[in-house]
Amino acid sequence: MAAALRRLPVFGLLAGPELGFRLRGAVRGSALHSLRATGGPGPGVSGWECCGALCLQRAAVVSREMNPMESAFARLLEQIELEKSLYSDHELRVFEDEEKIRRRQAVDYDSDEEDDVGQDIVTGQDLEDMWEQKLKQFRAADRVLENDKKKDRSTLNRRLEEKLTLLIKEKVGDEEIWLLPQSEWKPGEAMRQTAERTLSALSGNELQAVFLGNAPAGFYKYKYPKATRTANIVGAKVFFFKALLISGDLKTKKKGEYVWVTKSELKDYLKPKYLQQVNRFIFDTTAMHV
Repeated sequence: MAAALRRLPVFGLLAGPELGFRLRGAVRGSALHSLRATGGPGPGVSGWECCGALCLQRAAVVSREMNPMESAFARLLEQIELEKSLYSDHELRVFEDEEKIRRRQAVDYDSDEEDDVGQDIVTGQDLEDMWEQKLKQFRAADRVLENDKKKDRSTLNRRLEEKLTLLIKEKVGDEEIWLLPQSEWKPGEAMRQTAERTLSALSGNELQAVFLGNAPAGFYKYKYPKATRTANIVGAKVFFFKALLISGDLKTKKKGEYVWVTKSELKDYLKPKYLQQVNRFIFDTTAMHV
């Protein structure tokens, strides 16, 4: 027995961390399946459903605006860089053009350069003037979009400076509550595979995302309403996996059944105890914005 235990870590190392995690999940899952098949763990002991949940986030689209301290520091760095930098090729061209113009205007103009006389020459300064005119015509897009003004939280096209997290409305017993998307674990699956299945089930594989690791980012345990409990199952143990949205949007769900919210908006939807666990692995860098 001791020799077999010593060989287990080696097998896990050779097979890779993902396979090792799958095997461990399968062992636990088989034990849970056996308990259900035999009618539960026994009198006086409660059973739990295992679920894999998806924390799907859309990354910030634009960088946030700098606060006064950051702006002052950025100007200081620009000034230091300007003072220590060398002239660029364009700046050298401007100096050469200015020197040519001075020589042409001088009384002792060198006739050897008469091949340039009468030609329309675009100088470096002319280019700068054209660029300046184009810059004046440029108008940056608004940071506050129409969806922000309407407070429409069912779209990804909002709050571009912040991360957005997907929440869906689920019916638990007779009550409708907001949760991170989740699915019940199936025997033979790794918990991450359950979360991946949750992603594919959300919109028929329309959502493309990358998962951030094989290990759960968080854990939560809750009891079902008494009306929905059975003799063996009293609640769920949820393992959260984080994923970053690459492309796509929800198409199969109706408006009102899902929202894309910032971390500060989570409290408007999630129950306090559930929110407390979710806040442990959802980070908001804008909260540190002084």
